[in-house]
Amino acid sequence: MLKSESASIYCDSMDFAGVFHGQGGVAWVICRRMSKRLYVVAGELSGDAHGAGLLLSLKTMVPAVEIRGVGGPGMAGVAGPGVCDWVEDAAVMGVWEVLKRYGWFKDRFARMLEDLQAFRPDVLLLIDYPGFNLRFAAAVKKKCPETRIVYYISPQVWAWNKGRIPKMVGLLDEMLCLFPFEQPIFANAGLKTTFTGHPLVDELEQRRMANVRRDEGLVGLFPGSREREIARLFPMMIESAKRLKAWRGDLQFEVPAAAPQLAVQIRRCLVEAGAEGWITVTTGECYSLMQRAYCAVIASGTATLEAAYYGLPYCLVYRTAPLTYQLARILVKIKFVGLVNILAGEKVVEEFIQAKAEPVAVTRCLKGLLESPAQCEAMQRRFAATVAALGGHGAHERAARAVAAWLLGSG
Repeated sequence: MLKSESASIYCDSMDFAGVFHGQGGVAWVICRRMSKRLYVVAGELSGDAHGAGLLLSLKTMVPAVEIRGVGGPGMAGVAGPGVCDWVEDAAVMGVWEVLKRYGWFKDRFARMLEDLQAFRPDVLLLIDYPGFNLRFAAAVKKKCPETRIVYYISPQVWAWNKGRIPKMVGLLDEMLCLFPFEQPIFANAGLKTTFTGHPLVDELEQRRMANVRRDEGLVGLFPGSREREIARLFPMMIESAKRLKAWRGDLQFEVPAAAPQLAVQIRRCLVEAGAEGWITVTTGECYSLMQRAYCAVIASGTATLEAAYYGLPYCLVYRTAPLTYQLARILVKIKFVGLVNILAGEKVVEEFIQAKAEPVAVTRCLKGLLESPAQCEAMQRRFAATVAALGGHGAHERAARAVAAWLLGSG
């Protein structure tokens, strides 16, 4: 290997790769004959979206990279047929829900490990999805010790199980973190860690609408992106909307479905509740609604951070299986559930958890937002300060750069 202060050149008898360092970033120049192999695993739509952005940037840095694995429609669209879209089946939340599908996950795990062993990737990129991915990392470490393992989107072990961090140090070659407070947690434990910033900054800015004003009579209902979330939360949201409508008849309500099949489920819930006709159902309009609505009730998850980015005042609701919740109460060591509250270190939005996620409390909170522009403006200011901690633009490129370094042997 030849190396200088301004550039790094990797070469052998067949291939070469140049890594040229310039102001503001790194430009990668790859010989077209160089072939590197990457195996990816993402199990949810949010991870798929972030993974797709990373892979798109990676392919500009390492054009000849071969990509295989599992993900969602976004990653499959970028990587091609080598990536299988499995998220509709794989995106299962909760201990009980996973146990009920144990046989399916065991079979997929074995088939993926066999596929990876045949592929022999230079790098395994694991994206979020810790219950599956950390076990998969352990199996790959044993079967293919030459494969470097990079984890993107840190598992929230800082919230529920810090005891797993030493095990992760032994399994992983690098952790790519979205939040600034995560980096010292892993770095101090001995794991190479990079704070990439949150890719939502780029992804959401691309979807920002020009010259849009919030409708003072529009309330958003965001019941989540999974069937079980909708089944648990949407009937309560409908009842809250009924109470608000009785209080102020001019209010309009809109619910964005994450996928067509979820829109069918949402409409079925409306029919069963006798609420069809006055609650609008859309598909794929989540980000538009976040910029048009005056306030909202949102299921706990990435959507709460997305809403904060756009400055949408809201309250958070969360329900899960009783067994899962009881285990979480034992394991989780943080005060808040919502990402905005966690990042801020204080209560910015109201959180209604389990039995407290009920129509009377949610209606009271939304009434307060609808009646008080000053309360909404104060929440929006706190949102802006919290979102600023997510890092600037270019998170996809920073994450892809770290993966590219391992592919090229300079990680």
